[in-house]
Amino acid sequence: MVPNSLSLLDMSPLPNLSHRIPAVRAAALQITPEQGALLGLLVQLMGARRVVEVGVFTGYSSCAMAMALPADGRLVALDRDERHMEMARRFWQLAGVAEQVECMIGPASASLERLLERDGPGSYDMAFIDADKRSYDGYYEQLLELVRPGGLIAIDNTLFYGRVVQPQAGDKAAEALRDLNTKLLHDPRVSVSLVPIGDGMTLCMCRPSQGLQGP
Repeated sequence: MVPNSLSLLDMSPLPNLSHRIPAVRAAALQITPEQGALLGLLVQLMGARRVVEVGVFTGYSSCAMAMALPADGRLVALDRDERHMEMARRFWQLAGVAEQVECMIGPASASLERLLERDGPGSYDMAFIDADKRSYDGYYEQLLELVRPGGLIAIDNTLFYGRVVQPQAGDKAAEALRDLNTKLLHDPRVSVSLVPIGDGMTLCMCRPSQGLQGP
């Protein structure tokens, strides 16, 4: 059964987590409460039961999504840093969703490959990417196989503090995001909307394949 409220902003333990985030190193990398609320709403609107998150950090986004899942829903959380997972586990436990979250520690590309082999193509309803910016395109391609037609891939930081407009020389992360934004705009495999919330979140709905190929 999903939560009665469509807003996750006032749902514990998200307020507790958001108050502790400023003390975390690189806290500015965390999604905003508004983005957390949007992710939770999207899970409900999609009727999602299987979600994969690439990049866990504090566990804020995974809490927001897992709390919106039905009782039989599952979220697979991927991160290469055990410290991030340990922090996230505390909040999953506090939120009462720990039993619904599966952790996979290691390079995300390898973890996604394992999920594809284990669960098969089109086995997930929704995915969220918030990890190494230079690897976004690779994650996106893997998730296009893993997420079902009609499913959703949400990508964070697509505005990247405005640096995607004119990346400075050597700014590999901004260049990678700029190139991905351009690719998404012309990719016939997805319907795309860039939502100007937080640092920019792009929503990609996976279209039925029907022989479509990437740009």
